[in-house]
Amino acid sequence: MPAQLKHINASASLTDEALLLDFKKHNDQQLLAQLYLRYTDLVYGVCMKYLKDAEAAKDAVMDIYQELLTKLPAHEVDNFKSWLYVVAKNHCLMQLRKDKKMVTVEFTPTVMQSEDFTHLDSVLEKESELKKLEFCIEHLPDEQRQSIRLFYLENKCYNEIVEQTGYEWNKVRSLIQNGRRNLKICMEKNG
Repeated sequence: MPAQLKHINASASLTDEALLLDFKKHNDQQLLAQLYLRYTDLVYGVCMKYLKDAEAAKDAVMDIYQELLTKLPAHEVDNFKSWLYVVAKNHCLMQLRKDKKMVTVEFTPTVMQSEDFTHLDSVLEKESELKKLEFCIEHLPDEQRQSIRLFYLENKCYNEIVEQTGYEWNKVRSLIQNGRRNLKICMEKNG
């Protein structure tokens, strides 16, 4: 087996933290690429949510990878998946801002409503959405529910889910994709 494939196979079983540490230590782009590939579905989903265009989302996924090459060495990252989500979201917001050439307006606190009630509506709305989401998760088939909980709520990568459940890697991927689709359908139906 070529050395490069041995390197990839050996790093496939590493945790996000271990891959990140090795990337920072050796500046090996293959390690970063492997880590990033675990979350391209997440990044693409975030980009689609904000950009609402498949081609723009695909471009953003590639741009975000390039951003990581410069941002990761300069940042202390405890949870790569969460950090990547924020990077992707910020990239998309900056892209939208740049595309619309938005005018920035200075914030004036005196224009705001009473501080006590300003965000109450959004908090209540978010709580309602979370209750619907929990309801929908509970109504997923067992394997999908388990995989969705491990991936999204416990921040496990595919390989960790494979280890914990005994499912094959492709089955885990399929369960998460189908679970995500079923959650979306349930949320829309119960919206």
